[in-house]
Amino acid sequence: MTLLRGIAFSLGCAVLAGCATNDLAEPPVNLGAFALGHNVVVADKMQMVPISRPATADEWETAMKKAIADRFGRYEGDRVYNIGISVDGFALAPPGIPVVISPKSVLVVTANIWDDAKAQKLNPEGKQFTVFEGLSGDTVVGSGLTKTREQQMATLSYNAAKAVEGWLLTHPEWFGLPDAKTVKAEAEAAKATAKTAATEAPAAEATTK
Repeated sequence: MTLLRGIAFSLGCAVLAGCATNDLAEPPVNLGAFALGHNVVVADKMQMVPISRPATADEWETAMKKAIADRFGRYEGDRVYNIGISVDGFALAPPGIPVVISPKSVLVVTANIWDDAKAQKLNPEGKQFTVFEGLSGDTVVGSGLTKTREQQMATLSYNAAKAVEGWLLTHPEWFGLPDAKTVKAEAEAAKATAKTAATEAPAAEATTK
């Protein structure tokens, strides 16, 4: 399936997307040592679904850079990480006929992350995300009727940056945090040690009597 066909298919599934809410005023989630270094966005090879409102590569690069800076600039860790985003494709819902024809907006991006000090890319392959605007009242009837294209781009970029953050949270080991397997193993080891200690305590008491 080509990217454009994939986007078109995704538009038909947009009702499954969650609602977007602005959480940037809240404390950031734990990303350990993370501090944002280079914030690189490229959109020169993006594809646009024919039904979409137009948007230039420069406009998408500006929108995504702002979204990445807004989300990841909040972190104050002691190790620098660089984020690279490729804008792969998009559709910005144009004005349509409410309910009968209510085109949705969608954005497809690919993310990569580097450890700056090690000059090392942490993910072997780019991680691709497909994000929608959400299910507010205006997007149910098609945001082309209620939002400017700039507003649509800002919402999609916000959702893409949040999706990238969610992906990074699944790799705590990249940021000096224990991964889920390590946490589980340590918990089981502590439990086993406590059980052994409880078993040995009565035996020790018996030998001293």
